[in-house]
Amino acid sequence: MPPRINLPPITRALLLLVLALSALNASIRLSKWRASLADAPASHVATTPSNYFSAPEWAVPFLVLVPIYIIHQPWVFLTAALVENNIVSLAISLSVLWFGGRYLERAWGSKEFGKFVLFVTMIPNFGAFLVYGIWHAAVGKPQFPTPIQGLIALEAGFLVALKQLVPEHTVALFKATLRVRIKHFPALFTLANIISGPLLGTDTALWLSLFGFLTGWIYLRFFRITEITTASATGGEGSTMKGDASDTFAFVAFWPDIMQPYLAPVCDGIYDTLVAVKVCTPFSEEAIEAGNEGAASRSEGLPSIMDGRGGSGRRAEAERRRALALKALDQRLNSAAANRTAGAPVALSAAPMTPAEAPEAAVGAPMEIEEPVKEVQA
Repeated sequence: MPPRINLPPITRALLLLVLALSALNASIRLSKWRASLADAPASHVATTPSNYFSAPEWAVPFLVLVPIYIIHQPWVFLTAALVENNIVSLAISLSVLWFGGRYLERAWGSKEFGKFVLFVTMIPNFGAFLVYGIWHAAVGKPQFPTPIQGLIALEAGFLVALKQLVPEHTVALFKATLRVRIKHFPALFTLANIISGPLLGTDTALWLSLFGFLTGWIYLRFFRITEITTASATGGEGSTMKGDASDTFAFVAFWPDIMQPYLAPVCDGIYDTLVAVKVCTPFSEEAIEAGNEGAASRSEGLPSIMDGRGGSGRRAEAERRRALALKALDQRLNSAAANRTAGAPVALSAAPMTPAEAPEAAVGAPMEIEEPVKEVQA
């Protein structure tokens, strides 16, 4: 009996949607291409090269984002992100969804993962639509506008999220001849698409990867609600924090160490400007401390959550959170006991403890308390 495929619900749905919509898109493009060949003269067919995989005239407007048709079909802001044109890009996208989606959905839960997918698909598509709309308005509308489609933006967002969760996890490539840490993947992926766009004519991948990278980082850095599970949390186990204020998730931290001293002043200047015009709210010292402690407490949990054995990764995360909460509680009890002991040593000796009070006073109480007690009793 083959092993049961264990995938979270949203990841499973995304995989099926990408397969179904890509197959539908390919069949419609092929039908349109064949119909054009039947209507065209034989001499024109023999002398005019055509490729139904990439030629913009065969785009399917109700599945992919074609700027001139967007007013009548607004749903393509979502469906365009789930359609691939060829086998190679489809295989890459399915692999990213299988591994990245499975890990992130188990780490965050289906609700948070679904919100992240919506942000990192629709906003980059809308940004790319604005870029091409402005370009067409400036230079003139072409006969066949460039269709915008593919999972490039979602792939960039997944890499940003993995950089936040498991930055030090190492991926071995080409039979372990090349090892790259996950924290370097977002910048490498975006840079590769920026370079390949002008060279290979994949300019949509340039914009989608750039917008996907920025959207994923902005959402996780400033807007996603997360639980505070560090020892510095003062509100208990249910405390929450908006965004991730850790230094390791700052924008400059995505780039190589040798470049950070030069990029840091630029990034700080942009951030200070956004704060001054009230676009961003500055992080408090407590939020930065909590974010740094949360980043330090993250281990390389990728394999434990990816193995799919009954949610062992989620249980391990819950155990870690309980341990941190107990540690914070113990620190507060120790501090309270120390303050009571330092403030009233005579009262302690004059009023003997009952058996019910003994455990509370024993937590963190200094051993030197016995000497003052003997002196007062004498």
